[in-house]
Amino acid sequence: MAKVFTITEGLENMGALKTGGQGSVYKGRRTGEIITAIKILPTPLLSETASDKNYLSFANEVAKLKKVNEDPNPNVVKILSSGLTDSGNFPFIEMEFIEGPDLEELLKPPHNPVFTIKEVLKLADQLANALAHCHKADVKHGDIKSNNVKFNQHTGNYILLDFGLSIMSDEQRRTSFRNAGAIEFMAPEQMDGDMMFETDVYSYGVIIYELLAGVVPFPLKDNGETARNIVRLSHAETPPPNILHLRRKALPNTWSDEKKEYEMHVPEWLLSMVYKCLEKMPDHRFNNGVELCDYIARNSFITASKDEWVNERIAVLQQENERLIREKEQLQERLLQHQQNPNDVLANSFGINPHTAVSNPVAGVLKNHNRRNIFLAIGAALIICLVFFIYTLFSARNEDAASGSNTRTANTAVETTDEEKIQLKQAVALLKENKVDEALAIYKSLSTAEVPEAMYYYGKLALQNTNKAITCAEGFSLVKKAGDQGFTPAKRTLGILYLFADRDDVLEQHYFTRCQFSKNLTKGTKYLTQAMIQGDTAASRIIDSLNVKP
Repeated sequence: MAKVFTITEGLENMGALKTGGQGSVYKGRRTGEIITAIKILPTPLLSETASDKNYLSFANEVAKLKKVNEDPNPNVVKILSSGLTDSGNFPFIEMEFIEGPDLEELLKPPHNPVFTIKEVLKLADQLANALAHCHKADVKHGDIKSNNVKFNQHTGNYILLDFGLSIMSDEQRRTSFRNAGAIEFMAPEQMDGDMMFETDVYSYGVIIYELLAGVVPFPLKDNGETARNIVRLSHAETPPPNILHLRRKALPNTWSDEKKEYEMHVPEWLLSMVYKCLEKMPDHRFNNGVELCDYIARNSFITASKDEWVNERIAVLQQENERLIREKEQLQERLLQHQQNPNDVLANSFGINPHTAVSNPVAGVLKNHNRRNIFLAIGAALIICLVFFIYTLFSARNEDAASGSNTRTANTAVETTDEEKIQLKQAVALLKENKVDEALAIYKSLSTAEVPEAMYYYGKLALQNTNKAITCAEGFSLVKKAGDQGFTPAKRTLGILYLFADRDDVLEQHYFTRCQFSKNLTKGTKYLTQAMIQGDTAASRIIDSLNVKP
């Protein structure tokens, strides 16, 4: 293969792999048939001396990259060497060559347009691990996008590639951003050439969003300047579309209905994580990859623990069900024996007279009637046992949740002090006078003291886009905490959010327009039922309209 140009002695150019605004990546071969990947930056340097400021910046950043590899990480590409090309003095970095498809390729036919939840969780964990590793070494990637994350077909790991932007000067980055083709993955502040740890976190959120929804939050329609400006403005001002709505539309037709329904149960913590990563203001996101990685680890552990707990109880249910089925089969076998032997003891035990059955045609009908009653009794017993165990399952879960929470009381209405009641009345009056900031200050103070009513209103106002001081995830958490402490309006609100998460018209009717919510019929019904039992007439009307029975 003819060389396009010489990179450096002992390093052969085998052809372009990828080109873009940040530079070009070539497949390289070192002496000894070692296959590598070379990132060549588009701006040449004058010399490899201290007099060239750009070279000093390049050398400093390369030193950071090498520091990343001092402690090898299975999710970060290895940096092998760096320098200037013999022709043109272009700076380059040489990386290990990863054999396998990138995420962009894995979202195109013949692959499915979305990842399964299991694979999303795997990638989210591994990519967060890569970010945490780099950020600990004070390296900001700056160019995280679908085709910079590869699946290593030899190890089964996802690998973060291409640290080209991290070794550019600020001015080079600004110039590169103006011509970059990956604007769909850029944080709002990145449009001005700014780069920080939170910038990588934003791009990470875009990737996880894309894997769940099948599309990035703000797709680029074409490469014209108008289309690019629309995407820039959307990143800065527009809330990302509802992930679950897009995911439902993108689920492959080849999946069964059962699999589709299962794949719509995206963990709430994962959705909250993505939306927090995509916050417009950097200080509203996770601070860095380390904090992001810790968040995933905590929630994965909690989810795994819950799954283990539920699986144990499901196993008990299955064992009991199998026992009942065996008893049913034994009864059926004895009934069959009775047909062959009218003097069977079982018939007498159920009041069947075999002699009458033979001599009297009416008795034959009674015999069949009695047999049907036997099967009905067996079926009823099965249902009662299953219901009892399911009730035990969910009761135990609620008891565990109540006992494990740090609340002033466990799952009952919390009494407020006289002073707190006065403050709550003041907050209501202030809201009526449109003095929102003063009211929020009261609610915030009382929320710290875990006053359920204050937590509810402080969180609810966040979900209704009135309280901008906290995120959607934090607002929902406060409402849920108030509901779990027994505050009836919070339970009604939780029921609405869970049941109508995919109904924009209903959410708009209740002013919940800021956030996206995860639909869960079981939880929605549970909270509405609890509110109804506590005397909430609005919850009762909703249940009646849905024909939902406790």
